[in-house]
Amino acid sequence: MGSTMRRVARLAAVGAVALLAAACATSNGGGGGGGGGGGQKIALLLPESKTTRYEQQDKPNFERKVKELCSACTVLYSNADQDPAKQQQQAEAALTNGAKAMVLDAVDVQSASAIVARAKQSNVPVISYGRLVANADLDYYVSIDPYKVGQQQGTALLDALHKEGKQSPSVVMINGSPTDSNAGPYKKGAHSVLDGAGVKVAKEYDTPDWSPDKAQQEMEQAITAVGQNGFDGVYVANDGMASGAIAAMKGARIEPSSRPVTGQDAELAGIQRILTGEQLMTVYQPIKKIAETSAELAVALATGKTPPAIAKDKVNNGRKQVPAVLLDTIVVTKDNIKDTVVADGFLTGKQICAGKYLQACQAAGIPTS
Repeated sequence: MGSTMRRVARLAAVGAVALLAAACATSNGGGGGGGGGGGQKIALLLPESKTTRYEQQDKPNFERKVKELCSACTVLYSNADQDPAKQQQQAEAALTNGAKAMVLDAVDVQSASAIVARAKQSNVPVISYGRLVANADLDYYVSIDPYKVGQQQGTALLDALHKEGKQSPSVVMINGSPTDSNAGPYKKGAHSVLDGAGVKVAKEYDTPDWSPDKAQQEMEQAITAVGQNGFDGVYVANDGMASGAIAAMKGARIEPSSRPVTGQDAELAGIQRILTGEQLMTVYQPIKKIAETSAELAVALATGKTPPAIAKDKVNNGRKQVPAVLLDTIVVTKDNIKDTVVADGFLTGKQICAGKYLQACQAAGIPTS
């Protein structure tokens, strides 16, 4: 073969490779595994990492569902570390980077209205995730009913106190962050149960940033103020802060099992404390379902499709009636860990029953494999 023929053959081969690559790129751009999408970007903005659910549950479940629905879509993930200004910058960066839909769990539900307004300027739809952004033109809200959660926590605490024979009990209340739209309804729901039953609130705190460290300091202050015997139980709005309250009681040589403590989020450490009797209960939010539902809506919005008709409720955020998906929550105690968080695949028996928790798991009938 002459040199001219060899050059022609090489060019033909290069052209064939280029055509094949272009065909593959077009195929991938269509999105596999359940839908198209053309490689659209979806912003997921989460508020903080002190509550372990965000990095361990919300983020991976959201990303997995997006990929399942649109293999070519990209999730632009950011965590604001409880800093509203940082979250504003992260939102701006996501919009600059071409996000076509935004899923926002706001650090501060008031100031986050500016994030929504900025997204709307770029014609980017916004799903309020977990916490309801106030006075903003939201497209959807996906969460739970926080008032009901507070009632569930309050009822569990009251029942435990009555079971112990405490007919006029007093409690310490450690509520969530004032910048979280859910913290107020949690507190009101709990008060609706406790106040109606004549429970005395010895000390009450609203805890910035949902911080376990600050909750521990608050509990230490409460013990100093009312004494070791000045309270019968502790209402705590979530599991992370419950760990701080329990640490404070241990530091004061109070056996945690002698003072029922509530929680929420079904964190691994919280479930383990329930098994050993240090914590009374937690509330299991269907975080996997919340993440998956938000992903379904976000993929549809980002790719220009009609979102699934799953928003059956409406919630007023001060500006509009926002289409909402409100999912049920479940009270988790030692008696139903196996049938709730384990059966749902939220946590595995292997995770829960590691090390010193094996015997307690066996007593509760939790499978370890």
